[in-house]
Amino acid sequence: MEKNGSRMTGDKKYIAFIINPKSGSGDGKRTTRRFQKYLRRKGVRIQVNYTEFLEHACELATEAAVDFYCKMVVVAGGDGTVREVAHGLEGSDKPLLVIPCGTENLLANELGLDCQFSTIIDTFENGTVCPLDIASANGRCFTSIVGFGFDGKVVHRVNSARKGHIDYSNYFWPLWRTFWDYHFDSMKVEVDGQQVFDGPGLIFVGNISRYAIGLQILQRSDYSDGLLDVCIYQCKHKRQLMKHSVVTVFKRHLNSKNVFYHQGRNVVVTSESPNIQTEIDGDPGPELPIEIKVMPGAINIVRPRESVPAGIRRRLLRYFK
Repeated sequence: MEKNGSRMTGDKKYIAFIINPKSGSGDGKRTTRRFQKYLRRKGVRIQVNYTEFLEHACELATEAAVDFYCKMVVVAGGDGTVREVAHGLEGSDKPLLVIPCGTENLLANELGLDCQFSTIIDTFENGTVCPLDIASANGRCFTSIVGFGFDGKVVHRVNSARKGHIDYSNYFWPLWRTFWDYHFDSMKVEVDGQQVFDGPGLIFVGNISRYAIGLQILQRSDYSDGLLDVCIYQCKHKRQLMKHSVVTVFKRHLNSKNVFYHQGRNVVVTSESPNIQTEIDGDPGPELPIEIKVMPGAINIVRPRESVPAGIRRRLLRYFK
């Protein structure tokens, strides 16, 4: 792995593994074990840590961040675990390598990572280290996307029925129910102190271009540019929601007169309705009002040498193989 053109050194140091044992991907778990064996055969010292709860991942990452002998952190888990580890590493120069083990694996897919052993080895040996922006929503760290409204209600419903690991099938009934009973309440959006929207709709704010199943909602997003991307779908009824869904699949939504796109460093979303729910990286988010701030280049992330985000086709092929 290269950083600024030089190979990492420090044979006496170790690589810290932070593993969520409850994350569901069998392939990801197998790859994690094989990667550990690979490193041991190469004479690399490793320290394996298992998370006991979600915030524990942040605590473990914070310890690794200040440990002189830790030269790198590997996280094996879903989006929530990755988010907490990134939060713990904020401000540290320790590079982070992600082994995706969750359902969506938003950040990993954006980086072009999957849970195949060959991908992880090639990324470790030949990948590059680049800065990664992270952000906070009312003080809660996230690495990928915050969703407001329809999306937030779906995530809350999935979470309330969750019993262990989830997959795409767990989203079917929450999506179906939300489609039929959702009421499009009004929200106000400010970007860098300027109001850019006031009305009913769906709002997405984040650092990555692709969201669930690879939908390229934040098309212009760059996770290293120091900016938040904001995509607002003005939406008053189900028919309009269906139209938005179709044009988004075909990456034509930014041409719609009812879709507004902005970039900035500070985003505030408010509403007079108490019913609007939110999600952060696929987990239930805080109540409105929400202020989102970007933290440019907060951590160093390891990505494949040829980093290509995974789109809809690639993700679905991977899921149904």
